[in-house]
Amino acid sequence: MTKEFSFTRNDFQQVRKIVGQTAGINLGEHKYEMVYGRLARRLRSTGIKKVSDYLAFMQDDPEENIQFINAITTNLTYFFRESHHFDFLSSTVIDSVVKTHSNDKRVRIWSAGCSTGEEPYSIAWSMRLFRKKYESWDFKILATDLDTAVLNTARQGIYGEERIQKLDKSIISKLFSSVGSGRYQVKSQFRKDIFYKKLNLMNSNWPMKGKFDVIFCRNVLIYFDRPTQQKLIEKFRQNLHQNGYLILGHSESIGSQLKNFQPIGRTIFQKR
Repeated sequence: MTKEFSFTRNDFQQVRKIVGQTAGINLGEHKYEMVYGRLARRLRSTGIKKVSDYLAFMQDDPEENIQFINAITTNLTYFFRESHHFDFLSSTVIDSVVKTHSNDKRVRIWSAGCSTGEEPYSIAWSMRLFRKKYESWDFKILATDLDTAVLNTARQGIYGEERIQKLDKSIISKLFSSVGSGRYQVKSQFRKDIFYKKLNLMNSNWPMKGKFDVIFCRNVLIYFDRPTQQKLIEKFRQNLHQNGYLILGHSESIGSQLKNFQPIGRTIFQKR
């Protein structure tokens, strides 16, 4: 089948190189068709007919460079994905942070690779009893992603009916307000504690000053090679409070960093 745009194997290798250097993401050979499909949308938008010409244009245009990374980044998520992680927040983390922070009353959770916001909002919901009981405490959820487009979606907290229809009706009524046209917005009491920031995990210096009680980094490490995964896990460890928790995705491994963490559940690890 003839492709709408010229996309050679050399073009694909160039894309792999750029994405690897910019975002640290390792695109396998099997991603050829996926990459073409995502680039095709950008070529239609810019009116460019060849991927090679688009890549040259993109590298000279900072705004298009952002669009390029946004297009290639995979963003598949849903509310309460891997629900046992959120059960752990409400059953264990609340008691843990109350004990740890009885003096400073400062609690921080980080959603690294937050995509369109379902994860941080699921975190906020899971911590709702804590927020109700300890309303005066300094509680914040940091939500970061490389993709500026999904961050904009996350900040608004507005989702189509199809994105929430599998949730329990009691959760829908308490977590969302209808905004018309089959769309629902996360209620303000669950949005107010979440702060969205653009962050490339491959940056050598992360801007966070304090440490976190819990770091979610789920289904993100799978896009990096093994050495990069280990470096990131070590950086997460450095940014965790003593006895803090690192939560990974179901298909991700902590590898040689196991010496620094105690496994306490399905892809839940506590800093030693």
